[in-house]
Amino acid sequence: MTAAVFFGCTFIAFGPALALYIFTIATEPLRVIFLIVGAFFWLLSLLLSSLVWFMTRTITDNKDGPVQKYLLMFGVLVSVLIQEMFRFAYYKILKKANEGLKSINPDETAPSMRLLAYVSGLGFGIMSGVFSFVNTLSDSLGPGTVGIRGDSPQFFLNSAFMTLVIILLHIFWGIVFFDGCEKKKWYTLLVVLLTHVLVSALTFVSPHYGISLVAAYVVVVPMGIWAFFVAGGSCRSLRLCLLCQDKDFLLSRQHSR
Repeated sequence: MTAAVFFGCTFIAFGPALALYIFTIATEPLRVIFLIVGAFFWLLSLLLSSLVWFMTRTITDNKDGPVQKYLLMFGVLVSVLIQEMFRFAYYKILKKANEGLKSINPDETAPSMRLLAYVSGLGFGIMSGVFSFVNTLSDSLGPGTVGIRGDSPQFFLNSAFMTLVIILLHIFWGIVFFDGCEKKKWYTLLVVLLTHVLVSALTFVSPHYGISLVAAYVVVVPMGIWAFFVAGGSCRSLRLCLLCQDKDFLLSRQHSR
């Protein structure tokens, strides 16, 4: 049973991301590189967040009780801010790299910023999902029985779906964030930041996992729709995709900007 839970939760959390990687990124070496660099940038944000957390814990002398609660809230806020700062830094680097490619070889079509936003968002999401879920996933192999002490027996399942939410949101946030930077719509960056803080704060409502999960998916839907249209989608292209009449869908609509 533990093996079934392990593999089931693994495919729930990372199945869609794996499918996106295989069908849209794996065949293009340049996209794979940008994906890896995006994941590395998220790792750097995690390292910086960990340093801030360590210093904060040291300053407060590792106090427990109410102080610990406020420290967790502070840590989540700082972590989200640092992640978005690194997302912005990655955008600036990709922008410079894209301009450099165009100047070196004007005849060759450089990757569009829309495509790079998607790839970098997937890189952020995969790495974030791995670090947030890998320990929980390893515990699912046993020994032990979830819920034997009155906790939710659906803990692993809820965690898997929450990890999927985070991965999808990082893709959507990346697309919307890069578009806001390109068009200088700074309120877009604020929306990304606030929704990121909101979804991260939902983890504080445990053990009410159902409430946090539903609320997170409520955020996913509008962000997904927003990212869809920002990436160049339309009702017509969606209809063609659902009818299997447009194989490349959004990626075929990417043009150099």
